[in-house]
Amino acid sequence: MHTKNSLIKDIEQAGIRKNGTLLIHSSMKAVGVVEGGADTVLDAFIEYMKEGLLLFPTHSWSDKNLRNDIYDPKTEPSCVGVLPNLFMKREGAIRSMHPTHSVTAMGDRAQAYVLRDREVHTPCPRNGCFGGLYDEEAQLLFLGATLKTNTFIHSIEEWLNVPDRINPQSRKIKLQLENGDTQEIDYNGHYSTRGDVSKNYDKLLLPMLQMGIAKEVKIGDAVSYVVEVRPMTDWVVGLLKEKPSLFDDGKPIE
Repeated sequence: MHTKNSLIKDIEQAGIRKNGTLLIHSSMKAVGVVEGGADTVLDAFIEYMKEGLLLFPTHSWSDKNLRNDIYDPKTEPSCVGVLPNLFMKREGAIRSMHPTHSVTAMGDRAQAYVLRDREVHTPCPRNGCFGGLYDEEAQLLFLGATLKTNTFIHSIEEWLNVPDRINPQSRKIKLQLENGDTQEIDYNGHYSTRGDVSKNYDKLLLPMLQMGIAKEVKIGDAVSYVVEVRPMTDWVVGLLKEKPSLFDDGKPIE
């Protein structure tokens, strides 16, 4: 059985920078049996990253989310797993105002960081919280998760205006503000005639492992991957400029 201390040891051995910025895509099931369950997993990461900035995606893009087209960061459930839903309820955790692709942050810089999502009208704009990961020279941890969950690639495609990624039809969403007021925005979400292109993002893994941009680690029972955001971005930008349709299919990168 894994414990908080054993998980902290695994996190340290994974090469995660404790005073850096870390965003975690997660599968709690993959971590295995943990004394204290999912809360202990969060305890381990929160303690390890106490001098840095810890982020979980707390997305709410599913068909079951945003009932009546209202986003309230205090009550809207996340559609991306157990750990994000527990993390956003922790004391000191601050959720961003993005209606579909929010992040929840913890750390001394959390409040300032989530303000990047103050004015968003698309899933992953350059000036938003996902864009900020590049500026932060952040690390991504895929904790028992595949790179199909790599939201940051959506970001790069959006910044480069890759065709057939953003829905040309907008919807009106009301944001529930902390002061009790609401703010209505026009929002253009993800859409592609190719379907869910994120299922093809995992073809990046093998080349990134070979180049040292990513490395395979184990945390608890979870086979996981630590990815450096800045070199990944610089490489993928070059690929997409040469071939914007790169992720339209699952063909390996040549």
